[in-house]
Amino acid sequence: MPMEVILLLLLIIVIALLLGLRSNLLGRLDRLESDITHLSQELRSRPRPVDAPNTGSAPAAPAAPAKPETPKEMEPFRPQPTRTYGGQLAGSLPVERPAPPPVAAPAKPVSAEPAKGFFESHPDLEKFIGENLISKIGIAILVLAIGFFVKYAIDNDWIGPVGRVGVGLLFGGLLTGLAHRLRSQYKAFSSVLVGGGLAIFYFTIALAYHQYQLFNQTTAFVIMLVVTGFSVLLSLLYNRQELAIISLIGGFVTPFLVSNGSGNYQVLFTYLLILNTGLLVMAYNKAWRLLNALAFGFTAILFATWLIQLPYDTRQSVYTGGAIFASTFYILFFVVNIAHTIRENKKFIASDFAILLLNTCLYFGAMLYFLSQLGLDRYKGVFCAVMGVFHIVLSWLLFRKQRVDNNILYLLIGITLSFVSLTAPLQLHGHYITLFWASESVLLYWLFLKSKMRLIGLASRLIWGAMLVSLVMDWIHIYIAGGSVMYTGSGHFQEALMPVVFNKGCLTGLYCCVGCYALFRLQGASKIALVSLFTGAALLFLTGMLEIGYQFDHRFPAINITQLYLLLYCWLFIRLFTFFNPRIKIFDFRLLNMLLLGLGILLYLAVVSVVGSLQENLLEAQRYQVHFIAHWIGAAIVASIIYRLIGLYRSDDWKLEPALFTWGVAAIVVIFLSAEGQLLVNMIFYSKQNSIENLGRIYDKTGLPILWGLCSFAFMWLGMHHKFKPLRIISLTLFAITLLKLFIFDLANIPVAGKIAAFFCLGVLLLVVSFMYQRLKKIIVEDEKKLPD
Repeated sequence: MPMEVILLLLLIIVIALLLGLRSNLLGRLDRLESDITHLSQELRSRPRPVDAPNTGSAPAAPAAPAKPETPKEMEPFRPQPTRTYGGQLAGSLPVERPAPPPVAAPAKPVSAEPAKGFFESHPDLEKFIGENLISKIGIAILVLAIGFFVKYAIDNDWIGPVGRVGVGLLFGGLLTGLAHRLRSQYKAFSSVLVGGGLAIFYFTIALAYHQYQLFNQTTAFVIMLVVTGFSVLLSLLYNRQELAIISLIGGFVTPFLVSNGSGNYQVLFTYLLILNTGLLVMAYNKAWRLLNALAFGFTAILFATWLIQLPYDTRQSVYTGGAIFASTFYILFFVVNIAHTIRENKKFIASDFAILLLNTCLYFGAMLYFLSQLGLDRYKGVFCAVMGVFHIVLSWLLFRKQRVDNNILYLLIGITLSFVSLTAPLQLHGHYITLFWASESVLLYWLFLKSKMRLIGLASRLIWGAMLVSLVMDWIHIYIAGGSVMYTGSGHFQEALMPVVFNKGCLTGLYCCVGCYALFRLQGASKIALVSLFTGAALLFLTGMLEIGYQFDHRFPAINITQLYLLLYCWLFIRLFTFFNPRIKIFDFRLLNMLLLGLGILLYLAVVSVVGSLQENLLEAQRYQVHFIAHWIGAAIVASIIYRLIGLYRSDDWKLEPALFTWGVAAIVVIFLSAEGQLLVNMIFYSKQNSIENLGRIYDKTGLPILWGLCSFAFMWLGMHHKFKPLRIISLTLFAITLLKLFIFDLANIPVAGKIAAFFCLGVLLLVVSFMYQRLKKIIVEDEKKLPD
């Protein structure tokens, strides 16, 4: 069997399936409409029901003459109408009446209901087969019969090539004429006949060109164009989508039926533009969405097939022509899919949005490929920005049409925002993408506040999230992977040292922090505003940590002093954040501040031994000792953190018991002063003769008892001054621990001077404390009795 016959069979099968589906739906709609009309006529012809007389009540009395209206003052004395309930006067005594004898219902003859047949149980299936499917099968068989008859006549040399073509055109014309004759009474059947006639026309012209060469390619192409135009005219005349689909399929099959294998893409795409322009005319007048989808699908498949099959050494002019045709197809299908809906002011449905989005995505991908093949990668971002401008102009033009569906505006604005957001990664590089997205997120949220369009607000949040991801990638590239290198000669490269603060990593992080703060100010008193605020604070903290770590690791690689400055930055950040955030009134920061201050103190307790080891290394190396000043500044900040924690606890009623809190703070203060005293002694008295171990041993046995005695005295004074008993108990407990430590552990190896100093200080302090107790005991007891528990 020739290839043309196989192609024709496939074409007929596709047409039959499509027409069957369409006719089935139309048949159901026609039947539903006729049922509704019949029901409406039956309701109109049915007489209105008349109220049946009450058999248990008296016959209706004649209408009484109109009575004069009763004055309002006589209204209570007006006789009320008598009401009956089941034939009994209201207010009367119930009267027993004999029950009527039961009346036997007339017997009905019992007869078995006849079983319904298959087609009676499935009337839709019967209608589909009888009116729809059989007609499709019949026209397909008729076309095949004509084909076999022509083939038999050819095999027996009954007719020559011209006669063969003439027979095909004759049968096609007869089917088309018969369909035109039956178009009024049998619309669906006439559409099937027209489809068969058009299929015969296409098959006959292809046969005349390929098999018999009765005319050249151009003539065959023009004839098929005329057939396609004729089918378009018939589809509009009959107002049948099936004919339009047949015309569309025939139009797309035509280039292959008359193809000679030359592969001239310009002729093919020009023809497709002409065909789709005719589709635009039909789309403007008819709401045939299936037709639009098929045309778009066929065009996209043909264009993608041509693009994939291009050889590696294709000339740039071919890619330029392909880009021009792709742009034309994109604009054409955009107009095709919105023309009729906007003209009739209808709602856009999911299929419309799907085609528009798919059209945009395919065109965008194809153009990026063309730009890459043309060596214009640097203009990809510019093309993306142009696409964004194109869509925002379209949305503005549609917005001017007051009655247009808002969903199409949202779609165009969403596409615009997508292209604007993609401009940065396509055109810019590195941290510039992050800067662009940070600015865009703020701008979009400002536009959201002005336009009240949720889509813009959602886009702002998405871009903000993309900005955070991009910032993390920038930090990894700049600070961790080493993004800056310089050439040192002799084929060697060395990592370039970035300037302090004024580098792309730090400035990008600070700019993103500013963007988060701007969003916080725009968002007002809302939960999302707190997210922006805390995110900005976290970015600021991480920016400082990364910058400090990078600068000190690369500028002082011989010794690890980075930890000193990282700790100083952590304590400084906690102290400043807890100082400024109470000025923000939309959130209660008290609990958060308590947690942060406690975290700062825990950080100090965790690293105090590490700081001691670092000081020892600095003293022994006799280098960079000046950097230890950073620790003293950090220690002062830790002292202010402890003071702030106490003040914050006293300013409000917390669930934590005062005595328990006081014991914890007192322990932290003693540890803090003990550790800092050790570091201070090391810095003052260290030398080659006085090692760190010797200084530590002397400090533990002499310095700590003196320091703890002073702390005990301070706690006693505060407890007496504020009339707070837990502080006095802590003071006495610390005194006891100090004395036990002194007499049990320290007397054995302590020097004479240390013994004298320790015992002298402790003795004096104990005497002073005893004197204070004797002097103030009566006042303290009386005041504590007056205070509530």
